[in-house]
Amino acid sequence: MRILAADIGGTNTKLCLADERGELKQFQEYDTESRQGGPHVMARLMDKIAEYGDFDAIAISTAGQVDSQAGIIVFANENIPDYTGMKVKAMLEERFHKPVKVENDVNAAALGEAFFGAARHLSDFLCLTYGTGIGGAIVIDRKIYKGANGVAAEFGHILTHAADGNRHGEPLPFYEKFASTTALVQKARQVDPDCTNGKILFEKLGQGSGQLEQVVHAWVNEVAYGLASIIHIFNPSAIIVGGGVMEQECLIHLIEARTKAIVMESYRGVEILKASLGNKAGVLGAASLFLR
Repeated sequence: MRILAADIGGTNTKLCLADERGELKQFQEYDTESRQGGPHVMARLMDKIAEYGDFDAIAISTAGQVDSQAGIIVFANENIPDYTGMKVKAMLEERFHKPVKVENDVNAAALGEAFFGAARHLSDFLCLTYGTGIGGAIVIDRKIYKGANGVAAEFGHILTHAADGNRHGEPLPFYEKFASTTALVQKARQVDPDCTNGKILFEKLGQGSGQLEQVVHAWVNEVAYGLASIIHIFNPSAIIVGGGVMEQECLIHLIEARTKAIVMESYRGVEILKASLGNKAGVLGAASLFLR
């Protein structure tokens, strides 16, 4: 089976052909041009798909909350304007006359790890991605748990600093406000304005900046606070953590050590594993929707 798999992100879109073994061909990555809005994003995607010739199905991983049965974007934030309500499945089926499946990007990444990556040995696990915000997925018996409205696992919106919250009408202090990569970079820039992204931050950290080291350790604490809450609720055997910043091997060890230090002893058997598929997780997870 030849599956046209796409992963639509707020910054870049990945596109390729995938087969039953998870092998990818004709992989490409292009600027989503998300600021031009959902209709533009979809029009550009369809033009790119048309260049691939023959395939049997289309599998989409996408940013935003997704009604995967209907293939509709239930909610998308300002990163992709006018994307909420987009009928992705219907648009693609009308254009290409092929079966289409659509899934949220973090759910798709979790499925990618389950079938082809770090979670291949697991039947149940949680997945969190740390980036602009924090995304989450719950996998039970190798299937995504959706919740009552199909949008379960908004882990980025748990409250870790409730005592600080909403005193003067400001936004609630959700987990992602303190533990996302965005939060880390914001704190780092207060120390060194050149730290405009995680890559630069860790390059400078390697040069021995004590102040930046303090920033990173404080951020690790924030990550651990949220993970501890999630672990106490779900008692998972493993948590997969992803996102560009988690490519730093040292972070995984710091996060695991700090998290296990603050959870109850009976919960310390949990594994905290680094996602292994990098920027291919979304397309592989999307393809797996047809391969299961």
